[in-house]
Amino acid sequence: MFELDSALMADTVIIGDFPLCRLLLHRDANYPWFILVPRIADVTEIYHLSEQDQYQLIRESSLLAETLVNVFSPDKVNIATLGNRVAQLHVHHIARYKTDGAWPDPIWGRLPAQEYTGELLAARVDSVINVLIGDGFTALRN
Repeated sequence: MFELDSALMADTVIIGDFPLCRLLLHRDANYPWFILVPRIADVTEIYHLSEQDQYQLIRESSLLAETLVNVFSPDKVNIATLGNRVAQLHVHHIARYKTDGAWPDPIWGRLPAQEYTGELLAARVDSVINVLIGDGFTALRN
């Protein structure tokens, strides 16, 4: 049975579900930072997924990346799987700007986390949900 890793639960807000993945928003407001987590138990690497699920992950990742470009107009979308601290397979999607405080370096450990205001959190979540609804995406709320 799928369970979200406790560290991911603590660091994110649940946005909704694609056919394969749960979509999360990282609580660090410095960046539009979203995370896809396949809803399959005990998966730590992409190659652990079935071939069909690998293709579905790429479809969902591509749809999310395109949504981030359309909603946030970043200079670059960084997409990465790391898993050094959280083994559960999860794919980071981060909208980056040449003006952000970590550019051009990776974001990890560069800036103190910025807490969301209620208004910014709602606006960021709603802007993404409004684009994704109708593409096999179901919105959920924490």
